[in-house]
Amino acid sequence: MTAPVAAHRALPARSAGRSPLRGTGRLCRAILRRDRIRLSVWTISMTVFVTYFAAALSSVFDDDARAARAEIMRTPAGIAMAGPGYGLEHYTPMVAVANEGVLWIVLALAIMAILHVVRHARGEEESGRAELVRAGAVGPLAPVLATLITLAGHLALISVLGAVGTLASPDDASFVDGLGMMAGCAASALVFGAAALVASQISASSRGALGGALAVFGLAFVLRAAGDMIRLEGSALSWSSPIAWAQQMRPYVDLRWWPALLALAAAGALLLAAAALASRRDLGQGLVAARPGPARARPWLRGPLALAWRQQRAVLGWSALGLGLLWFATGTMMELIDDMAADLVADNPVVAAMFGADPSQMATAFLGTMMLFVALCAAAYGIVATIGGCRAEESAGRLEQVLAAPVGRMRWLAAQLLVALGGTTALLWLSVAALASGMRMVGMQEPSLAEHALTALAYTPATLAFAAFGAALVGWAPRGASLAWALLAVTLVLEMFGPMLDAPEALRELSVLHHVPDVYSGDAEPLPVVILAIAVGALLLAALIGFRRRGVQTR
Repeated sequence: MTAPVAAHRALPARSAGRSPLRGTGRLCRAILRRDRIRLSVWTISMTVFVTYFAAALSSVFDDDARAARAEIMRTPAGIAMAGPGYGLEHYTPMVAVANEGVLWIVLALAIMAILHVVRHARGEEESGRAELVRAGAVGPLAPVLATLITLAGHLALISVLGAVGTLASPDDASFVDGLGMMAGCAASALVFGAAALVASQISASSRGALGGALAVFGLAFVLRAAGDMIRLEGSALSWSSPIAWAQQMRPYVDLRWWPALLALAAAGALLLAAAALASRRDLGQGLVAARPGPARARPWLRGPLALAWRQQRAVLGWSALGLGLLWFATGTMMELIDDMAADLVADNPVVAAMFGADPSQMATAFLGTMMLFVALCAAAYGIVATIGGCRAEESAGRLEQVLAAPVGRMRWLAAQLLVALGGTTALLWLSVAALASGMRMVGMQEPSLAEHALTALAYTPATLAFAAFGAALVGWAPRGASLAWALLAVTLVLEMFGPMLDAPEALRELSVLHHVPDVYSGDAEPLPVVILAIAVGALLLAALIGFRRRGVQTR
């Protein structure tokens, strides 16, 4: 028997004995090396946020101010935007951090987890790198496990550093309670990362996987908020949401660790499901296969605009479904909010002093808070569609092939931006329509449909500003395009915590949404909206000019 024949016959035996997890460690090191800057930015940002939050609540508010904030946590807006309200009777600074900060820490870490998983699971297959990696000594399940291991390690590091950051509070700091708070948030985020891993096996595109994972988070948010409104300190409905598992650990009040085990068990089950699904599909394909197209394309499908639409329609569809259900459910809870507001104003002079004796003022304030999150959710989609649609095509090398055809640079970018900005606008208006529909389903006729429409119109330029800023970065500094997420994070922090931390007005004006008039409260000043619209147009023009002048980058 010749040597080549013997070697050929030996190959199946070696392949059969290869572990499906072989190469997991090397893939973990490769992911950490590639993402070292991105992971470092997330780690530093979260640590700084927790440290500043813990220090500020101790130094800015006295005992009376914190007691007043505890009363706010009993209001519908406080319950929906914070949590079940443990320790409100003795509202110390770190109890306030746990009540008011856990939801937002989970939100930030969940977004980070979803983006990490989709990028290294479905994104690697789309770019073709996964096929090259799998051609080496790498088991078929190693990429799935390596993605979740690196995510878990990153979340663990953030938990420890965040727990150290909580020691900045001079009053009731505790490393153990801080570690419990951060570990609970990290465990919940790990569940959403594992859900994104499952979505990456089902969807054939990274955009579809991202939209599906974000829809899961939106559903979890609705279940948690609705459950906590049914009964303060949580109900059975609350426990169906991974977000509630972090809040139910009760740090700084009555710390208990076992809710984190629910999150770890759920993440483990989702990992096993993702591994099982990965073994049942072809590389580069999803379990839900893309429908085969016709032999000949219709005339309207020819051109960069049709290409951009086909690339972005999956994540737009998932986002529309998730946000539509989220805000419709929120609208149906407004009747309950009105009843709770009437009771709180009647029984609690502190709440009456803050919101006014008229309970409708509290409902109006709650609607204003909801519109903030409606705009932020739509803006987040805009950033994903702009950076993901433009930058991903360029870095993957597909843009060069498109530009080799008779397609100009500005025409291609204009098509991508038109679909991204059109989708952002559609999501904003759909969310407002879903919120209004939910309110009318339970018999609430105020605000009027005209007021809802004017509110959506007022928020449109500010919502588009985030995507336009990302587009300008793509045009002039593509490697820094992710700074658009920093603008979104700054806006969220300033809008949510600026009034609470008594931030200077000059600092709060850095928030794009700070300049939007509150139509629900009777403010219909059009000048800020016009100025924002002009700014959006200028950013888009700058994006087109910059993209035309620079070279195409494939890395």
